[in-house]
Amino acid sequence: MTSRSRRVLTRCGIALGLCLCLATAGCADSATPVEAARPAPQRPQAAGGMAPERAAAELPAQEGAQGRGTRPDLAQREAAARRERAGVVAAARRWGLAEAPIAAPAPPATRPVLRPGPGVRFHGDLPAVVHRVPTDERVVFLTIDDGAEKDPDFARMVRELKVPFSAFVSGYLARQDYGYFRGLHEQGVSVNNHTLNHPDLRTLGYARQQQEICRQQDELTREIGETPRLFRPPYGEFNEDTLRAARSCGIVAFPIWNQEAFPDHLEYRYDHVFKPGDIILTHFRGPGQWKGDMTQMLRRVLDAVTREGFALARLDDYL
Repeated sequence: MTSRSRRVLTRCGIALGLCLCLATAGCADSATPVEAARPAPQRPQAAGGMAPERAAAELPAQEGAQGRGTRPDLAQREAAARRERAGVVAAARRWGLAEAPIAAPAPPATRPVLRPGPGVRFHGDLPAVVHRVPTDERVVFLTIDDGAEKDPDFARMVRELKVPFSAFVSGYLARQDYGYFRGLHEQGVSVNNHTLNHPDLRTLGYARQQQEICRQQDELTREIGETPRLFRPPYGEFNEDTLRAARSCGIVAFPIWNQEAFPDHLEYRYDHVFKPGDIILTHFRGPGQWKGDMTQMLRRVLDAVTREGFALARLDDYL
């Protein structure tokens, strides 16, 4: 090979190498924009588009919320209500009722504000005098006074039939066995004030009236563990001094009554039918004062109330 030929080959090799270098560099430069345009790898997501670490952090809270969800709770409540109702139906047969009593609606979340009306009277800013509770619901209220008779069968009947009522007791009768009234209170019965010695308050001055009411407030607070809000004057008789004395002891209302119940009959003060909000009066008495006992009295009340399409509700939830 001549020297000229070697020079030509050398130039060609150099040129070929330069081309290869340029080609390689051009490929490397062009790769950068292509890789930049490619989407970044996506992390796996939990259901709902939540990142796994966040989903893991929130899962226990979600499971807890599901555990407290309304559906299981509602099902349990409905099952409990069915069992309770079946128990009441069975108890109604055992106690000889014509039919099972109607269950009362849920009480108001807060006690309604009392305003002057046909069944409610006010004397200035003194406690309200209530003859009929303002309500449109078909409920009436059983109230039981005094406290002489402490019938265990009656307490059992009330418990088995889930009967709501309010007691108004006088200290001189109740203190013979406050344990009986504590037992009723544990069943949901409110034990309210009916004076210490059951006098006709109109015959007493203000100081004596205050003593009768306030000392009974103290006694009930000590014996029952709850201070009454309601007061019923003996015989339904009172005057302005009574209202003032009761207010000084924390009383907010005087419930009177529209019907009185006995084992063998009911007495109506106005109409011979029940009306929404009526208050029924009866007493803790037995065969010594009645033609029958307290279980017979309650049977008569429940049969009459149910027959007219009413339920018994608890007075203290509305006043």
